[in-house]
Amino acid sequence: MAREYLKKATLTSKSDASDVHDTVVKILADIEAGGDATALEYAAKFDNYDGNVLLTAEEIEEACALVPDKLKTDIQFAHDNVKRFAEMQKATVADVEYEVVPGLTAGQKAIPVDAAGCYAPGGRYSHVASAIMTVTTAKVAGCKHITACSPPRPGVGIAPAIVYAAHISGADKIMAMGGVQGVAAMTFGLFGLPKANILVGPGNQFVAEAKRILFGRVGIDMIAGPTDSLILADNTADPHIVATDLVSQAEHGYNSPVWLVTDDRALAEDVMARVPALIDDLPEVNRDNAFAAWRDYAEVIVCDDREEMAATSDDYAPEHLTVQAEDLDWWLERLTCYGSLFLGEETTVSYGDKAAGTNHVLPTSGAANYTGGLSVHKYMKIVTWQRATREGSKPVAEATARISRLEGMEGHARAADVRLAKYFPDESFDLTSNG
Repeated sequence: MAREYLKKATLTSKSDASDVHDTVVKILADIEAGGDATALEYAAKFDNYDGNVLLTAEEIEEACALVPDKLKTDIQFAHDNVKRFAEMQKATVADVEYEVVPGLTAGQKAIPVDAAGCYAPGGRYSHVASAIMTVTTAKVAGCKHITACSPPRPGVGIAPAIVYAAHISGADKIMAMGGVQGVAAMTFGLFGLPKANILVGPGNQFVAEAKRILFGRVGIDMIAGPTDSLILADNTADPHIVATDLVSQAEHGYNSPVWLVTDDRALAEDVMARVPALIDDLPEVNRDNAFAAWRDYAEVIVCDDREEMAATSDDYAPEHLTVQAEDLDWWLERLTCYGSLFLGEETTVSYGDKAAGTNHVLPTSGAANYTGGLSVHKYMKIVTWQRATREGSKPVAEATARISRLEGMEGHARAADVRLAKYFPDESFDLTSNG
């Protein structure tokens, strides 16, 4: 099978990999050493903001009052959908116990982390949906403390709609601080905050690099790159809707790849002909991103059949995957590598980005090969436990002693030996390895 590229990307997400590592390392080290005062210095430098870092109840109330009622209704609608879906996800994880062998019981417990740090971008766009997606899932998971963090605008502070979204979603504290300094403040427990156990939410390359460096010291949702989207379409797809969906995702950023994979050349050519005019029709701030993304990162691929289309999609492992084709159940069963799947023309990535209920914090740059997106499960530790009767421990102790000696771990073997000697003093055991 051969893939034919009607349009081939000239750049990839790694083409713009400017080295921000050293800068981020220095900022993190400075803030860890200097604490609150140093974080405030960086906030003044990068955020150009000198207001309260942690919003007071009065400031939250004032910001919420600035949000129009219609927008409040929309934010509440999106929050309710995300909350319901998160509650369903949580219900899939249960505390269980099982008698592995007679007298030996093992179990599983799902324990939420104590403190979550949720980052919501607030630069070029006010990412209201990110506040909903991150804070709501942490709240449903059962985190004891949730900090919502978003970059303030000079002389204004955090966008009121982000404040409102974080507040109704359950944030315990809302912090007006952006970039590396905001991530550092949550990680190091500055300004009286508890140290975050996990950092979640999208951000620019500096935020992503800070999370990558801090991973291990804290948990993170994932290491994110530029957002990407792929559409699978056959001859039943509407070319205008396909083109519109591609452009809608290209506006995320100049380096946001969008891909069309189809088995219908006529559809591919029609979509390619429509995209430039759709980009030109966008507002200027969106147009420049979409134009660059389409020019440098987009691809259009023609395949022989739907199996080759599915294989191509799995190879790309897109963050967002849309299917506009016949026999949606076949695609749902066949496709295996994606962050979130949108089946049929009646849904779109934009729904998932904003209000449908599934999370929009998703794996990028092929990471969907090995992980899914943000969910209540990311905030929960799945831990195990065991207990045994003395009789139940006997066969386990014997096997443990012999395996340990085979491995050369005599101390482990003796931990089993002493129990057998105590519990069964009148019995003899062959505890040597035959290996």
